[in-house]
Amino acid sequence: MHATRIHDVEELARLAPAWNRLAGPVPFRRCEWLLPWWRHYGPSIASPQRNVELYTIGVFDDGELVGLAPWFIDRSATRGRVLRFLGSGEVCSDYMTVLAAPGAEVDVADALADWLTRAARTSGRDLWDMLALAGVERGDPALSRLVTALYAARSSVYVQPAASTWRIDLPDTWPEYLERLSKSHRKQIRRLERRTLDSGRVVLRTARSVAEMREGWCHLTALHQRRMQSLGECGCFSSPTFAAFHRDATIALFHAGLLRLHWLEQNGRAIAAEFHLVGGDTLYVYQGGIEPDLLAEEPGRLATIATIRQAMTDGFHGFDFCRGDESYKAHWRAVAQETVDWRIAANRSGARLRQGVWTVRRNALGWVRRRLDVSPLRDLSADAESPHVTQPGAES
Repeated sequence: MHATRIHDVEELARLAPAWNRLAGPVPFRRCEWLLPWWRHYGPSIASPQRNVELYTIGVFDDGELVGLAPWFIDRSATRGRVLRFLGSGEVCSDYMTVLAAPGAEVDVADALADWLTRAARTSGRDLWDMLALAGVERGDPALSRLVTALYAARSSVYVQPAASTWRIDLPDTWPEYLERLSKSHRKQIRRLERRTLDSGRVVLRTARSVAEMREGWCHLTALHQRRMQSLGECGCFSSPTFAAFHRDATIALFHAGLLRLHWLEQNGRAIAAEFHLVGGDTLYVYQGGIEPDLLAEEPGRLATIATIRQAMTDGFHGFDFCRGDESYKAHWRAVAQETVDWRIAANRSGARLRQGVWTVRRNALGWVRRRLDVSPLRDLSADAESPHVTQPGAES
């Protein structure tokens, strides 16, 4: 088993079938999501002050791809050479990890750690200073092993709590789901259903063709922007790069059967829209928009009711609100899954110095840092056994 760096995006694209097998059911890890991200955001990130380059590492066993670290390197004068996940930044890709064939997580992580340890001592293109992995699941087996191995190689390791992801495990029937909710919430939903969805006053539309997907996409972007602007914010789609990335990614996802685009119509007018990614038996709620002029109709709540009901009808067993600790998620009886941010400095004086500067800067902004006694580092899924804990967390 050996690791090798993949420099060229076309070379990476040729690995798509094997890559997607490793990605499993999580759509954010697939090539249909991450390749468009790099094609749009790679050139967009680059500037006179910053230099970015693909830094994906493949792990092969007898010529077969058994592991993949979907990273890029972001070079700047202040931060140095920082490795990040493809899909980072304003796109907010969730559940990112090091991909590994089932049962090969340890070997893949060890191969990556060996490659990174050697690369950290070079003076060429493979040199890196920091590995910044944001919003990863606590206890992720491949990443825990990778961080443990890098810590053993005397890398400086920091971990900090990040925003949770939130998931509803769906029962078989809608009445069963309603019984989980509070009495007052259940009463409100039943009233709203009778008044709108069950009466036919509001209708759920789902894109079944490319033409319908494009129609729904127009509704979603317009409603999202209108709602955000009504709140005094710009909205995601004001970013040309964000909009262009999604135009490409949504087409690829739709053709792969990995996209659900819904909108609610009232008297022929779109009042809410939601964009979900499909992963196995789970829907991931990624983006939405509502009509700000019709808030009295509760379009946001209606959209959640309609799409959860539709998800159960379609046989899905998970409804994932993704990352973010907004209070409404618990109100729908979603359960939090903890995530953390890792920041790992290479075992080199320059990298450690940058890590120290970064830590001092964060402390000056009000971060709390405490050193824990760890010898050796054992279970990286628990804060109490991690070498450093920094709170609260944010990708930087």
